[in-house]
Amino acid sequence: MKFRPCIDIHNGRVKQIVGSSLTDQGNHAIDNYVSEQDASFYGELYKSDGLKGGHIIILNKEGTDFYEDDVRQAILALEAFPGGLQLGGGITAENCRFFLEKGATHVIVTSYVFKNGRIFYENLNELAGCAGKEHIVLDLSCRKKGDGYYIVTDRWQKFTNVKITKEVLDDLSQYCDEFLVHAVDVEGKASGVEEPLVELLGEWEGIPITYAGGIGNFKHLEQIKKLGKNKLDVTIGSALDLFGGKMQYKKVLTICE
Repeated sequence: MKFRPCIDIHNGRVKQIVGSSLTDQGNHAIDNYVSEQDASFYGELYKSDGLKGGHIIILNKEGTDFYEDDVRQAILALEAFPGGLQLGGGITAENCRFFLEKGATHVIVTSYVFKNGRIFYENLNELAGCAGKEHIVLDLSCRKKGDGYYIVTDRWQKFTNVKITKEVLDDLSQYCDEFLVHAVDVEGKASGVEEPLVELLGEWEGIPITYAGGIGNFKHLEQIKKLGKNKLDVTIGSALDLFGGKMQYKKVLTICE
């Protein structure tokens, strides 16, 4: 289990938010933490600790007031840790090369691939042709509905008909290098992990998966290690002392190592 750090950018600032609160209207989100540091601070920190494979997420939508501010912050982080960070948020076949050329190792994609409630293979193939499978992370952010976890898009507000199963993971892994899975209902709440989801992901044999959502203490971290059979990598946001939480960053690194 590796620790994958994060840099979430909203309204031109490094933040931690309650994921399900994010809306385009008024660029609104419920903030858990707003950093006084810019994104380069975190990029330099993660570089000094050798934490490759972390992710930058641009939370404002392209065309909104703060999108360009978010991009500027993202580039600061990429410049601070070139070849060390992934980047997501509004990624398409048209803009993916821009971020890869700025130093991102991978682009992270959700809504461009999951459209109109289904897997949009035309866009998936176009993206793979443009960025290369080895530079793509598919974000399978999901919410519980009925008997399973379904991928959600558009600020995590719209359900698709794509249920996370071993068969779906097998299929999608042909087009990407990694998966990133946010458990949206607990994202940013530090209230506990989605145990059935962690177990499901831990049962699958395939490409690397990073789990995010609900981690609030070291017990939760050990839960993921056990339920995920030590296969899943983790990211921690609001609960980390770097972002105003109580979990010591250095202790997290020690446990994950």
